[in-house]
Amino acid sequence: MPDRPIPQELDEVDLARGIQNGDSRAFEQMVRTYGGRLLAVTRRILRDEEAARDAVQDAFVSAYRSRKQFNADARVSTWLHRIAVNAALMKLRSQRRRPEEPIDGLLPGFREDGHHDAKFVAWTEPADVTVSRKETSAAVRRAIDRLPESYRTVLLLRDIEGLDTEEAAKMLGITANAVKIRLHRARMALRKLIAPTLERAAS
Repeated sequence: MPDRPIPQELDEVDLARGIQNGDSRAFEQMVRTYGGRLLAVTRRILRDEEAARDAVQDAFVSAYRSRKQFNADARVSTWLHRIAVNAALMKLRSQRRRPEEPIDGLLPGFREDGHHDAKFVAWTEPADVTVSRKETSAAVRRAIDRLPESYRTVLLLRDIEGLDTEEAAKMLGITANAVKIRLHRARMALRKLIAPTLERAAS
């Protein structure tokens, strides 16, 4: 019996149109192509392998159900990314059981003159760039995991996943101003937590 021919991969335009039309071949390619990326996204948010995989499955189901609303001229990766983020956030909300710890203890302190009570190495690059640097990546990820959930999530959405303020606010069900405040405090706490690592990297 001859081997079954391997179907030719659809290009971005045909893939988008196929998804919008409910083409099973397009959805199979979508899962193969983007499954790994979506799993990485949901892992960052949920920090649990099983929950992350469940969220990816939920995301693909949501993508199928909302295919008619998908703009075939848009990028499939961007559309799926937003759906996966939302699926992970929904699962995160369903998992919450205890009040989270306040972030105050992680924030830098101030002296009477208004200056920080600890000297920081200048840190001007975005969090996603810092995470990608080999010498600081593991330390930054550990520091992000130490942030209270509501602040960690805002930092991930804005600085790692690249959502804008309004979109993050909509997904989290909070105001844009609340997103800005949480992001500022999360960045300050993260800066304090990774200061020793940055100092060693700079020396």
